[in-house]
Amino acid sequence: MKIYLDVCCLCRLFDNHSDTRVRLEAEAVLAILKRCSLDWELVTSSAVLYEIGLISDPGKRTQALRLIQRARETIRVDDILLSRAEEFENLGVMGMDAVHIACTEKAGAVLLTTDDDLVKIMKKNILRISIRADNPLHWLMEMNQHGE
Repeated sequence: MKIYLDVCCLCRLFDNHSDTRVRLEAEAVLAILKRCSLDWELVTSSAVLYEIGLISDPGKRTQALRLIQRARETIRVDDILLSRAEEFENLGVMGMDAVHIACTEKAGAVLLTTDDDLVKIMKKNILRISIRADNPLHWLMEMNQHGE
């Protein structure tokens, strides 16, 4: 199983864990990363690397880069991928989110994000978008229920 974590998902580990949702999502991301060192496959992209480069806190930026070093595949953003991202923008997905969807699609992965609005747009357009997007906590719970 291929997993693509967007940057908000990766950075969930650095958020304030006093909020129950944030803490549980961070724990889910850690569990997913652990499984990616076993039998799942973490996929990243040059778009993720670009966004991590924009993180102003050098400690968080370094930690995020360490996390994606576990990736077995890095999708390169090219003109064809950007053209596909434009199609997603026409569905209401904006900017880097559209690029992440195109990267996930190219990898044949599942996109995990803590962005509720992105998940809603993806579910609304499920017939037009060939990949699945979900919250890491919800997705991991579902995988555990199905014995994955």
